[in-house]
Amino acid sequence: MDSKELVLQRSNQAKEIYLPNLSADPVIFGFDQNELKVLLLKMNYKKLWFLPGGYVKKDEDLDEAVVRILKERAGVKAISYLEEFGVFGKINRSENYFEDFDDNLFQKQRFITIGYFALYNPSMIDLTVDEFSESCEWIYLSQLSDIEMAMDHHEIVKKALLTLREKISIKPIGLNLLPEKFTLAELQKLYEAILGKNLNRGNFYRKMKNTGILKKLNEQRKGGAHKAPDLYSFNKEIYSKALENGLISW
Repeated sequence: MDSKELVLQRSNQAKEIYLPNLSADPVIFGFDQNELKVLLLKMNYKKLWFLPGGYVKKDEDLDEAVVRILKERAGVKAISYLEEFGVFGKINRSENYFEDFDDNLFQKQRFITIGYFALYNPSMIDLTVDEFSESCEWIYLSQLSDIEMAMDHHEIVKKALLTLREKISIKPIGLNLLPEKFTLAELQKLYEAILGKNLNRGNFYRKMKNTGILKKLNEQRKGGAHKAPDLYSFNKEIYSKALENGLISW
């Protein structure tokens, strides 16, 4: 069965299962080699890149739908941080992609999509490919301008990044992006990758220590040419409270 036939076949099934005119598009950020990545699918039909989004079942909550969609479409499981950040509803945002189908196709109707973002360590995901997709890959943000994304998904990623940049001034970031043990320099690299700018090391270290979310370990990062830096982990209890109430000292 070719990709167009598959879309046609799934259309009638979708009308019975999913709510009309509503979808969800999660932006999953990862961090690797001091750069941010985003998880994308390359679709069989038209060979364009998509966010791992999907439709909402008639009998499920929206947040539950996002968790299910990510598991089914990309193999993402056990998400501990997932946040809604925007609504996208321009005319023909989804209709034009299916322009060579009849107008009664379920997927060709006008869809308002809810944007979510999540933070996930790429090494923790065993990526899968669903029946609609050719591949599922982590793509560096710096490479996004060189690939063709469907619909308004470039815009959704851009808005997600702007939201993430706003959030890090009031909420802790890093638990789902860094290894369990990390140095302050590695944490700073994460913040710099998100913000897109360099930060003063002394000021950053002082501010992070003042938040109380860090726990200094009696270990050092071995193997460098210079003095081995101290290792830290997150105090998960304080980190969780900061997610709910915001950072106290920042």
